[in-house]
Amino acid sequence: MTRRQLTFALLLLVLVLGLALAGCGGDDDESAGTTAAATTAGAETSASGGSGGTTLNGTVGPGFDIGLDGTDGITAGDYTLVVDDQSSAHNFHLTGPGGVDVSTDVSAEGEESFDITLVPGEYKFQCDPHASSMNGTFTVG
Repeated sequence: MTRRQLTFALLLLVLVLGLALAGCGGDDDESAGTTAAATTAGAETSASGGSGGTTLNGTVGPGFDIGLDGTDGITAGDYTLVVDDQSSAHNFHLTGPGGVDVSTDVSAEGEESFDITLVPGEYKFQCDPHASSMNGTFTVG
C-alpha cells in the first residue's frame, strides 16, 4: 500500500468512527432537547376513554431521540402511556415509584399502550441500549 493510500484509508477510518460516535453520543444537559429531559406539552385527556384516564405520549426514534409529552405539572393518578416506537434499534422504558416498570421491545416498531398509576416521586424513561444518551426524567407531585 502506498503512503497516499494509507493516508486516505486512515482519514476514512477517522471519519467513519467520528460519525459512529456522533450518532450514539450525546450529553445529559437538559437544554440539549428531548434526549435529556421530558418535553413539557400539557397532558391531554384520552379520546378513547380508556381505563388509564389521561394520556401521556412517548416517542422513541427513528434517530437518537426520545421524549415524553404531558409531564409538566403532572400529579398522581391513573394514566395511559402511548408510545410511538419508530425504530427497531431503540426501546422506550419507563420506571419509577409505585412499581412502574413498562417498556417496548427493542426490536419492535409501532404504537404500544400501557395503563399505569403514578404516585409522587421521580420517574425515568430511557432507551435501554443507549441509556447514557437517550433518557429523561419527570417528577410527579
